[in-house]
Amino acid sequence: MKPKILSTLVGYDRRQFASDAVAGVTVALVALPLSIAIAIGSGAPPVAGLVTAAVAGFLISLLGGSRVQIGGPTGAFIVVVYAVIHRHGLAGLATATMMAGALLLLAGFLRAGRLIRFIPDAVIEGFTLGIAVVIGISQIRDLAGLQTGPLDADFIPKIQGLWAARSSADPAAITLGLASIAALLLFRKWMPRFPAPLLVIAMASIAALWMLPGISTVAARYGAIENGVPPLQLPDLRLHTMIALLPSALTIALLAGIESLLSAIVADRMIGSSHRSNAELIAQGAANVVSPLFGGLPATGAIARTATNVQAGGRTPMAGVIHALLILIVLLVAAPLANNLALPALAALLMVTAWNMSEPHRWAERIALPKSRLALLFGTAVLTVAVDLTAAIAIGTAAGLAMRYWDGRAAPGDWHTPQSRDNEDE
Repeated sequence: MKPKILSTLVGYDRRQFASDAVAGVTVALVALPLSIAIAIGSGAPPVAGLVTAAVAGFLISLLGGSRVQIGGPTGAFIVVVYAVIHRHGLAGLATATMMAGALLLLAGFLRAGRLIRFIPDAVIEGFTLGIAVVIGISQIRDLAGLQTGPLDADFIPKIQGLWAARSSADPAAITLGLASIAALLLFRKWMPRFPAPLLVIAMASIAALWMLPGISTVAARYGAIENGVPPLQLPDLRLHTMIALLPSALTIALLAGIESLLSAIVADRMIGSSHRSNAELIAQGAANVVSPLFGGLPATGAIARTATNVQAGGRTPMAGVIHALLILIVLLVAAPLANNLALPALAALLMVTAWNMSEPHRWAERIALPKSRLALLFGTAVLTVAVDLTAAIAIGTAAGLAMRYWDGRAAPGDWHTPQSRDNEDE
């Protein structure tokens, strides 16, 4: 359970620091607009995304078990966080997040990191696909400039609310949003290593400010962001409150644990390393205990930002530390720059994030799956959209394990998420 940073600092030199610094700056440029967009998509204040990226990102890199993991708010949490805020408010989210952090700490100390292998890969892909669908649908309001009240957290009522407001669609917002999507996709295809989100969002917001004054901005919708970290705020830890929020806390802990370990596995493959799963869970737990104290959101390992870190040359946790410190500096001295960001452009960024989460390049591979696993994948996706994430994972995992039990011919590798070796002593 030794943090990876302690191992990587042995023999650390200027050349490696220079490489990590470049990677940290690159990831910070990607994380800044994305963190704000995720907070907005979750129904939280925009500053909450920056706080999460700075505070939780720092702790995940400092205490984690991966060499290159980048932590912070992720799109996968949008569905869960939006529902918690809708039902229990921001105070309820803080309590649920802190409880989830405590559960993750407990899981790490109990060495539960390897339990991810019991979740079939079809279930993981299914709930990821379901989350992507919900994120994409939830961004239609800002992308189209629809005039609605607060949308329901449940999928069908949300669709009904969007449809009822269809006549209020703003052609200018739609044009700006679609242009932003096109630009982000083009950058991703032709310049995948370039931190395009910040440039695209900035250019779209400048265009809106000069030529499209009717476009909604962050400040117009949510109030002005000011410099500084929000003051310390203690969550409500009364027994009856914690009991009411326990299902939400379990969902947040489960999602944070799964996504962080999956991201660590992906990172291992990219750099030929091995992560320490229990140290990673402890880091996620600490991050989710501390982040809500400053108004932050749930946090986990971010696969896309981790991949960006690797591609930019990051090879030790120092890159993640630098990324978090840079976001903290922005939060302290330049946060008001986010006030004029155009909401259609931020919605476009989340639309592209949802599209990437769905991994469209893998559809041919998915369709070729055996019918039982394809049904498991789509069943989990439908449950994620129509019911909730916890039910989707629980029912999907139970169904997958039962299917494996009855089909003795299935090899373990066909059912389990590939797990890198977990060398706690490395």
